[in-house]
Amino acid sequence: MSRQYETVIGLEVHVELATKTKIFCGCSTEFGGAPNTHTCPVCTGMPGALPVLNRQVVEYAAAVGLATGCTINQRCRFDRKNYFYPDNPQNYQISQLYEPICRNGAVEIETAAGTKTIGIHEIHMEEDAGKLVHDQWEDCSLVDYNRSGVPLIEIVSEPDMRNADEVIAYLDKLRLIIQYLGASDCRLQEGSMRADVNLSVREAGTEQLGTRTEMKNLNSFKAIARAIEGERERQIELLEMGKAVVQETRRWDDNKETSYAMRSKEDARDYRYFPEPDLVPVIISDQWLARIRARQPELRTEKLIRYKKEFDIPDYDARIITSAKRTADLFEAASAICKKPKKVSNWLMVETMRLMKEHGMEADDLTFSPENLAKLIELTEAGAINSSVAKEVFEQIFLHDVDPDAYVEAHGLKTVSDEGALLETVRQVVEANPQSVSDYRNGKEKALGYLVGQTMKATKGKADPGMVNRMLKELL
Repeated sequence: MSRQYETVIGLEVHVELATKTKIFCGCSTEFGGAPNTHTCPVCTGMPGALPVLNRQVVEYAAAVGLATGCTINQRCRFDRKNYFYPDNPQNYQISQLYEPICRNGAVEIETAAGTKTIGIHEIHMEEDAGKLVHDQWEDCSLVDYNRSGVPLIEIVSEPDMRNADEVIAYLDKLRLIIQYLGASDCRLQEGSMRADVNLSVREAGTEQLGTRTEMKNLNSFKAIARAIEGERERQIELLEMGKAVVQETRRWDDNKETSYAMRSKEDARDYRYFPEPDLVPVIISDQWLARIRARQPELRTEKLIRYKKEFDIPDYDARIITSAKRTADLFEAASAICKKPKKVSNWLMVETMRLMKEHGMEADDLTFSPENLAKLIELTEAGAINSSVAKEVFEQIFLHDVDPDAYVEAHGLKTVSDEGALLETVRQVVEANPQSVSDYRNGKEKALGYLVGQTMKATKGKADPGMVNRMLKELL
């Protein structure tokens, strides 16, 4: 009988913080820009240039710590982590090893198997390195230091996850918490959230951990799931062959769906950490911490509880709407204006989701205002426009955030509410379609639908279908 194995997974999640300037200098953190244009003597490691800590970085790190149940270390300090890569201009990184800002937190995740608590070992602040650009045509590598010095927090979990489902649920929970705090946009595709996966396998039922490997270069949830499965199979295969798993850092190639060794895994002693001599310890006073705590927003878990009490919308709708801060904000603001939360929910759940899929957009890309969505709902509810016109108008709101009142007026889309004029149109349609009239009188209900369609066509879709239906039945 073959042996059963258990996978043990811990994550190191790097999150770029949403500050306007870098962690130790005044250079812009904006994504993009021509190479080496967001740089200065500090972030390019020039001799004699001294770092000055960005206060907002500390506040964001503490806010994430509070939201994940961590103890905030009110006296923390920075350390130098020495390593020699071309994308690291100082030949050291300013990070935190001995006294990180946050310790001993936890988040609760939900998967198909139920709820589970994942421990957070620590959260620390550090600076990002530059970016290597490999030029295959010239057979050389170039360095862009725009990212060098961008502030990061590194969230180090306990090895509490056992499969890809738990890893994705944990990352999704972290992403939502951080986005709700406004601490980062957490866009994996832009590198503002990156996860390194530490994975080992052991025989089921044993306590001792196996030898772990660390996988880098993971920039989507799908890639992370594939990498976990691939590395788990690779390690089990080695153990089944009687070979040892080597502790190393591996690079995942998502196109080839395989990983390969980058370097042997370093320990802390390899980095020769020592206290950063150019920065004093950070002291977070009780008053400062209290202010950060007072500014903490309502997070998704709390919103779900409140939505159940306050708004008459299904749990499923509430979960989808709160799965992004942008849609939650739109829902609450539009509901406050028009006082019709179920209608707002329907527009977000159906037409918004359809158009987002059609245009390949994420919730963060939505630019329409809650005021214009609320106005559209009020127009529809008042019978000023019918449902098909409302969909046409909403598409313009979605794409260009048009004022629905002005758009309806300019394009003559108001519902034909003059009963006399509408009755005349209905009579003309009845006279022009004797066969359908005969079919309806002989019991063919579908014929009525055809006559309604012809009337809507004659009024350019501006009639109230319900009114048309009633008039036709009365005439026939």
